[in-house]
Amino acid sequence: MSTVYFEAPAPGGSRQPHPGEPDFRPAPEPIVNAPWPVVVLTVSIVLAYLVQSRFPLPLVSEAFAFSPALMLQGHPERLVSSLFVHGSWAHALMNAAFILAFGAPVGRFLGQRPGGVVSFFLFYLVCGVLACLGFAAVHWGQEAALVGASGAASGLMGAAARIIGGEGGRPGPMFSKAVTGMGTAWIIVNVIMAFTGGALIPGAGEAGVGWEAHLAGFAAGVLLIGPFGWLAGKR
Repeated sequence: MSTVYFEAPAPGGSRQPHPGEPDFRPAPEPIVNAPWPVVVLTVSIVLAYLVQSRFPLPLVSEAFAFSPALMLQGHPERLVSSLFVHGSWAHALMNAAFILAFGAPVGRFLGQRPGGVVSFFLFYLVCGVLACLGFAAVHWGQEAALVGASGAASGLMGAAARIIGGEGGRPGPMFSKAVTGMGTAWIIVNVIMAFTGGALIPGAGEAGVGWEAHLAGFAAGVLLIGPFGWLAGKR
């Protein structure tokens, strides 16, 4: 478990207890209480955009963005590279926050042994790839560019809904209240974004929103968390 702590003040001031005197000070509280693979992934999104921000967005998009047309021209690597580039700081930070929030229960479920860590990162990438393919299915053959980790983060959201439905210890039913509730809310949000574009998203400007990738990623997370749990050694 990767945690960051801050020191809580001692009751009645900062006086330290004398030798032999019971220490009634509260234990330090974690600021970030998430498995270390989730923290690493979250930080990697921010650091990747820090590097990316040194270059013009059109140049970055041309080199790393996913496009259905480019996929058909023999560039499958864009299915992965597009997950690590973003349109703005707001875009990157929102996705980082999503990953930290919804990745935590997924990381705890899969565990921090080598098999669980590998399963977590592989699950994230597979959800991101399937999210891009969902986008491509709607925009088949088009040159529309897609960037960002939103689809993969949506996969973590779908998986987290299954885990919440199973009360944390295992994935619950695919149609548990947690899954249907979060899924319905996510569909509504994305329907709104489909009609408003980036108008309601800070930093999006006139860019569109890949709602197709969001919904495909969520569905992938719901469906695949069980098999990836098995891969991580969860029986």
